[in-house]
Amino acid sequence: MVGEYGRAFYGSQYAAMAPLLEHYGVQLWMPEAGGPVDFRSEHDEKRMTELGLSSKREVVRTSIRVRTAMMVQTRDQGRYLGGRPPYGYRLGDAGPHPNKMHASWGRRAHRLEPDPQTAPVVRWIFAQRLAGHSVARIARALNEAGVPCPSAADPGRNRHRSGAGWTLGAVTAILENPRYTGRQVWNRQRTDSELADPGNVTLGHKSVQRWNLPDGWVISKRPAHPALVSEEDFVAAQAVNATRGPAPQAEPVVRRYLLAGLLNCGLCGRRMESTWSNGKAAYRCRHGHTSAMAPDPARPKNTYIREARLLLHLPALHLLLSSPATRGRRRTRAGADVRTTVSPGEVIAYLREHRISLMWNPADATLQARAPKTAKTATVTAR
Repeated sequence: MVGEYGRAFYGSQYAAMAPLLEHYGVQLWMPEAGGPVDFRSEHDEKRMTELGLSSKREVVRTSIRVRTAMMVQTRDQGRYLGGRPPYGYRLGDAGPHPNKMHASWGRRAHRLEPDPQTAPVVRWIFAQRLAGHSVARIARALNEAGVPCPSAADPGRNRHRSGAGWTLGAVTAILENPRYTGRQVWNRQRTDSELADPGNVTLGHKSVQRWNLPDGWVISKRPAHPALVSEEDFVAAQAVNATRGPAPQAEPVVRRYLLAGLLNCGLCGRRMESTWSNGKAAYRCRHGHTSAMAPDPARPKNTYIREARLLLHLPALHLLLSSPATRGRRRTRAGADVRTTVSPGEVIAYLREHRISLMWNPADATLQARAPKTAKTATVTAR
């Protein structure tokens, strides 16, 4: 029994749910239908479709009103709109809630204030960046000094993170966060709705978060909380980040990695990284080492392998995987082998279609493939 259509169905959700309810013998009662809904009635189906469109229109209108209000509150009032405070800040009391009804319930407004323990770390990170140090060097220095990373400093709000140490992404996120200038910022991220499976639209949509470009951010007109870095230093830190990278070239180099996501390391089992080596595609594995950590003396040396070296042996690997073990070679009367030779591109498509991963073992220079469905393993020597 549904008391209000908009609380149960949205858009075309009724069309997807009606066959399921009918299959299991579930009766649907709604006031808009004056009682039970007849799943086989064209009249009821038309009414449910109209109600779905009306519900969707109301949801869109409400979303526009809420987003407009949040934009005005951020830009004109500099109000803190909730969420986890960024590293270096903590929540402080900002007096009664500006909404009279919420204030009558005893709710309080909040604002960001510097955290005595983590705010100096943020200032130090910006100072090091302005001095010309790389992100990796800053992260490595923090780890060697034993400074807790953001997830370790506030584990209550970061239960989904390990808190093992500083990473390049953590330092980069701090250097690129404009809220350290004292201004409130909103709409840095957006939530898009995409089909869960384009091949089966009945599965509905899924929410995907993406970063907005700076021209889509909403920034307060005046400072809303104490700044940890000046606006001039923040802009200068972004310029340091922008000047790094490869030297500009007359024509852009298109980098393609045919085996990306297919190749694993035979020493540690990790997926090998795609890299560009001497103008050619290659793959490497650092066995868990990152630039933010001091190197472990017991760690094996980095593994490197050229892509062209592996492509030569893919046809033989495909033959071992796809041919029966007892099947002999087909030859003509003259003794020539008539087996069809596939191209490396066709082998790669075959591997991705059957979800077969490759294993490169640098110790004995072997390339191994294992089919998960048949548990069949093929190994070739790539010397």
